[in-house]
Amino acid sequence: MTTRDRRRIKLLIAYNGTCYHGWQLQPRAVTVQGTLESCLSRITNGPARLHAAGRTDAGVHALGQVAHFDTASDIAMAPLVRGLNSLLPDDIVVRRAVEAPGGFHARYDAVRKTYLYQLHNHAVPSLFCARYAWHVPQRLDVPAMQTAAQLLVGRHDFSAFRSASRDDARQPVRCLYRLALRHQPPRLVFVLSADGFLYRMARSIVGTLVAVGRGAIAAEAVGDMLRARQRRLAGPAAPAHGLFLVHVSYRRSKACMFPAGSR
Repeated sequence: MTTRDRRRIKLLIAYNGTCYHGWQLQPRAVTVQGTLESCLSRITNGPARLHAAGRTDAGVHALGQVAHFDTASDIAMAPLVRGLNSLLPDDIVVRRAVEAPGGFHARYDAVRKTYLYQLHNHAVPSLFCARYAWHVPQRLDVPAMQTAAQLLVGRHDFSAFRSASRDDARQPVRCLYRLALRHQPPRLVFVLSADGFLYRMARSIVGTLVAVGRGAIAAEAVGDMLRARQRRLAGPAAPAHGLFLVHVSYRRSKACMFPAGSR
C-alpha cells in the first residue's frame, strides 16, 4: 500500500486522566497519547502517530476527545475499536472510530471545544467525587459568580486567564460562546464552550469565579481583569481533576460523523 493509499482514521476517546501526565507524549512519563499509540501499533502492525483536538493537562479527564491517525492497515472500524479496548487499560476507552477524509485534522479543523468543570461545594468531602470534582467547603455566592461569568462571554483578549508559568505564543483573543453554571447542591458544574482555549484558561476562569463566590474578588472586577490583561489580577487556577473535555465540534464539511449510538 502506497502513501497515497493510507487511510485517515478518526477516534472518539474517553479517559480518566488521574494516572497520566497529560495527553501529549513526554520522555520518561506515562501519557494518554503514548498509551494509545502503543496499542494502535500492535493492532495495525505499524507505527501510528495520533493528533488530538486538544492537549489536556496532567490529571484532566475527557469524555469526548477526538484524535486522528494515518494507517496502511485495512482493518475495519468495529474490530479496530474492539481490539484497542481489549489492549488499553481500564482508564482509557475508544468509544468510536470512523474513516475520515485525507484532509481532516482533529486539531486544526475544530471550530468549538466544550469543557465541563465539577465542584463539590459542601462542608464534608465526597469520598466518591474526590477524583472528579474540586472540593470547596466554603459557602459560595452563586448569583455573584453567575454575574461575573457573563462578563467573560464573547470575544476577548484572555491574557489574564492563561498560565503565567508557561510561554504561550498563541494569540490570546478567543471567543467564549458559553459560560454557564449549573447549581444542584452540593454539585456546582461549569460549562465552558469556546473556539479555542489558552493554556489553563478554563481552570483559571473557574478559579477566578470561585474567588468571586468566596467574596475575595468583586464580580464586576472580572471585566477589569480582561481589560488589564494581567494574569496576577485573576484568581488561582482550579485543580486539574475537576476538568473534563466533553465535546469537540467541526465544520459540517469536515465533520465525518461518528456512527449513531456513540456512548
